Amino acid sequence: MGNTCRGSFGTKNPHSFGKPTDSKRNPSSFDASQSYSDCKTPMKPGREAAVSPREAHSAAFVRRGMDPNSFYVLGHKTPNLRDLYLLGRNLGQGQFGTTYLCTEISTGIEYACKSISKRKLITKEDVEDVRREIQIMHHLAGHKNVVTIKGAYEDSLYVHIVMELCAGGELFDRIIERGHFSERKAAELTRIIVGVVEACHSLGVMHRDLKPENFLLVHKDDDSSLKAIDFGLSVFFKPGQVFTDVVGSPYYVAPEVLLKHYGPEADVWTAGVILYILLSGVPPFWAGMTLMDTSSHWFMIYGNLAITKIDLSHFAETQQGIFDAVLKGVIDFDSDPWPLISDSAKDLIRKMLCSSPSERLTAHEVLCHPWICENGVAPDRVLDPAVLSRLKQFSAMNKLKKMALRVIAESLSEEEIAGLREMFKAMDTDNSGAITYDELKAGLRRYGSTLKDTEIRDLMEAADVDNSGTIDYGEFIAATVHLNKLEREEHLVAAFSYFDKDGSGYITVDELQQACKEYNMTDCFLEDIIKEVDQDNDGRIDYSEFVAMMQKGNMGVGRRTMRNSLNISMRDVSGAF
Repeated sequence: MGNTCRGSFGTKNPHSFGKPTDSKRNPSSFDASQSYSDCKTPMKPGREAAVSPREAHSAAFVRRGMDPNSFYVLGHKTPNLRDLYLLGRNLGQGQFGTTYLCTEISTGIEYACKSISKRKLITKEDVEDVRREIQIMHHLAGHKNVVTIKGAYEDSLYVHIVMELCAGGELFDRIIERGHFSERKAAELTRIIVGVVEACHSLGVMHRDLKPENFLLVHKDDDSSLKAIDFGLSVFFKPGQVFTDVVGSPYYVAPEVLLKHYGPEADVWTAGVILYILLSGVPPFWAGMTLMDTSSHWFMIYGNLAITKIDLSHFAETQQGIFDAVLKGVIDFDSDPWPLISDSAKDLIRKMLCSSPSERLTAHEVLCHPWICENGVAPDRVLDPAVLSRLKQFSAMNKLKKMALRVIAESLSEEEIAGLREMFKAMDTDNSGAITYDELKAGLRRYGSTLKDTEIRDLMEAADVDNSGTIDYGEFIAATVHLNKLEREEHLVAAFSYFDKDGSGYITVDELQQACKEYNMTDCFLEDIIKEVDQDNDGRIDYSEFVAMMQKGNMGVGRRTMRNSLNISMRDVSGAF
């Protein structure tokens, strides 16, 4: 759901769009405009009854003695939101709740708080949708073009998601304000959007509902501050897994989704639709709907052409026509303004809107396409899969930092590590509870790694902190958790306190030795660790020195006194995986 209210279809039958359905938490078949300032609650045709099916279901729920307000959606008790934040003005009203401006009491920093009414989460699927959205936001945390989740809170009536405030408006609002849109600018924005897709797929997440409304700007005058804000329909996936439920938004849905046999390739199709719109002002598959100049319509623009507005008043009757056009897959490159668009841009669109998912470009191949490279910013190297990148970072750390990450990982909430748990399960193919070398090699290659066997062996040894020969669940979480978790003071305090056994305010060699024994770690070279972290040379580590080590990135000693050459600050890794 991100910073806005959602409007997407979610039904099992592609021929039933426009009919009422309460099987998903997304009852609207289409939402013409989503933003902080203009959140609508669109109705499906046929839902004008005084009592909706969902309300009737809610009444029955209570009659059965199952008060929908008496359970924990998050599965655990959380701090009271109002003890930590002051709620301000309404930023948007959605079908399931309201987004407010909120201010953190301790810092004065402004955030967006989306409050979801538990009364409207009727089915088990509704509850799982909310949980999964929060889990995925935590899983993607740290990517510079994904909205940052601050935390999730729950009381008797609401689930509150506090996240980064995107005050710069919608992507399309930005386009309309400018009045023109060059190929170069379209390429820059496409690189950001497809970069988000690549990051999602690298972390085993399929978005399933990409559209311009789901991208907001943090700062109005900075296009690079574009953020993906809605993960309400996103799911975790394993390489090769096939999905059959039909979800998404009509203009952007891939043909294989309508055919109920799809995977992450569908996200690339959707990004291709967005690119087509950015360059032409109209979607590629829209069933010949009448263009009108009235007030409450979907705004689009291209270059110096007049703004085009698509009449949605008869949308229910035209949905099937849109889906038929998607399945035919005929792309119009003859109408204006396509004669003025470069052949390279059209080549990229053809390859993104290829009807065969197996022949469609991957997200990384899109980023390497000549049109993106010439008009945007080409990737300067082959990007590591996210898990591989994090394992590399972990392998460069000293033993103290590895143990501290293990302590922090054990304190994280279920929603913060759910995504990593799914990846662990995908790699642990024999369900033994530990990843072997062969499983790690196969798993990394399924997620796109081309590492040599010797390099994988080195990562295996680095992550296998207790030298058992395998990577257990705790070791995997510690080695792959994003380093932005180190920014949270409560985690740093807890980790320091674990090592400071006597509560003296210092970590000594003896205390480090005790911790190493508890984690079955050998060959720790404790004196070297103390010497490296101990800035005032008093032979022990105080809290400020510990924090400096944790936040400095991948510092560490290798064999004896050799420092690792990979030395990245938290600023450098804030957008990396």
